Amino acid sequence: MLNVLWARLKQKHRTMDYPDGPPPPLPDRFAGCPVIAHDQCAAGCSLCVEVCPTEAISMDYAVKMDIGACLFCGECAAACPNRAIWFTHEYSMAATRREDLIIGTGPVTPKQAPNAKIGRLFGRSLKLRQVSAGGCNACEADTNVLSTIAWDLGRFGIEFVASPRHADGLLVTGPVPENMRIALLKTYEAVPAPKLVIAAGACAISGGPYKDHEEVNNGVGNLLPVDLHIPGCPPHPLTIMDGLLRLIGRIS
Repeated sequence: MLNVLWARLKQKHRTMDYPDGPPPPLPDRFAGCPVIAHDQCAAGCSLCVEVCPTEAISMDYAVKMDIGACLFCGECAAACPNRAIWFTHEYSMAATRREDLIIGTGPVTPKQAPNAKIGRLFGRSLKLRQVSAGGCNACEADTNVLSTIAWDLGRFGIEFVASPRHADGLLVTGPVPENMRIALLKTYEAVPAPKLVIAAGACAISGGPYKDHEEVNNGVGNLLPVDLHIPGCPPHPLTIMDGLLRLIGRIS
């Protein structure tokens, strides 16, 4: 026991300062919120549209990208001959409204509208039941990271619980296959009101690479009202934490 305490003392304080201090350093390969520079876009070129595996990019009068469907694979940036698309290190990408995940020109990040009611109800304590609805477990892994000593999501009163009856809402990952539809709906019914639904990852937001498959429901939004969309494949732990803290009003 003494050896354990001594090892812990040598480790010192390991919890990050964020959001009171700077965020932790992100790896060079981190792909954050994309930017589309229309002044560099070649007229009539649609290479980015053609290579996107989830049809997240569309083109009418200008190129638009749905980062709720984006896998952040970088294929569009690699295919663009004029380098008109690139991915920044902007990690704050969560949005309360689905339509705010559609981006166009310039370094625009989604707008997570503050909600005074949610902040008043859950600002000091938010318990979430995580539902893995057919995902690959990458989103679940990055969610679990938030419980480690470095991130310590519990210091903000946000914790994951085992039972929906002890929860204030659901954090859903995966495209919600038909075999999980009833289980998800029953889990939602078991959460006492008032309650939240958070869609984490491209699969939960739009179906991801499984979009429009006959056995999936293209995410949770077609079945339940979603209060927060956290894009990514998977979303970085910092993106998840930032979205949750903004949702409850801890960051403005």
